[in-house]
Amino acid sequence: MDLTILYRGPLASCDYDCPYCPFAKRRDSRDQLRADRAALERFTAWAAERREDRLSVLFTPWGEGLVRSWYRRALTELSLLPHIGRVAIQTNLSCRTDWLADADPAKLALWCTYHPGQTPYDRFLAKTHELAARSIRFSVGVVGLPDHLELARRLRADLPEQMYLWINAAEGQGYTDEEADRWTALDPLFPYSRHPHRSAGLPCRTGESVISVDGEGTVRRCHFVRAELGNLYDGSYRRALAPRACPLAVCDCHIGYVHLETLPLYDVFAGGVLERIPAGIRPAGSALGVSA
Repeated sequence: MDLTILYRGPLASCDYDCPYCPFAKRRDSRDQLRADRAALERFTAWAAERREDRLSVLFTPWGEGLVRSWYRRALTELSLLPHIGRVAIQTNLSCRTDWLADADPAKLALWCTYHPGQTPYDRFLAKTHELAARSIRFSVGVVGLPDHLELARRLRADLPEQMYLWINAAEGQGYTDEEADRWTALDPLFPYSRHPHRSAGLPCRTGESVISVDGEGTVRRCHFVRAELGNLYDGSYRRALAPRACPLAVCDCHIGYVHLETLPLYDVFAGGVLERIPAGIRPAGSALGVSA
């Protein structure tokens, strides 16, 4: 079986206080951190033992995972296993990078978000240079808020031309065509993020070749559909895997709609779906065939 797993444990603490994030500067108690560590270690042990399957894993914690040693260790250990195709995590890149020396750079990847106002620009940019020097696969992106535009332009100019800079439409933020054009000039794929995608009744890979797993091992088709498919650790989820249509009216998050079969994003991001690295970027302003 070829299976992609989106793992989100109970961790909810973050070292940043972004005003657009409900988990900003949240603190987990020691007991909560111990529970998160135990859940992650259980998941990592399960993944290590599933040698008959080919697994790809994206960690999508509510908080910042890489400031915790158990996330760094999990990524490193999984990257070294032959049946793991890719292991990636969403991160604000506030952590050090020396731990990556022990990981397999061909397997491990980072999905990095730059949060203006939370870290000095030069510090973040230096971290991207460190990743590049270590041959780590990574993408970089910014939330498309008006006061982020100039720094996003600066980041685009300072990153290598061939490196993808993604822009996420801010939640609840409407964009005029003129505003959208400014962001599309930085990220030619921004039109996919600009509007929620109609998904009701449409085929989606989630629930068949893509699943969501929480800290208890509960399996759902994705983070956004609450219906349970079974449990990872007793194997009950496997008999529930099947093609199925999306039950929601719309899908407005990249980690959800990237798996819609009605969108061409598996081709756009071929080889880099988990870490959000496109196989090739069309020039800004070209026809993208985007369906809202």
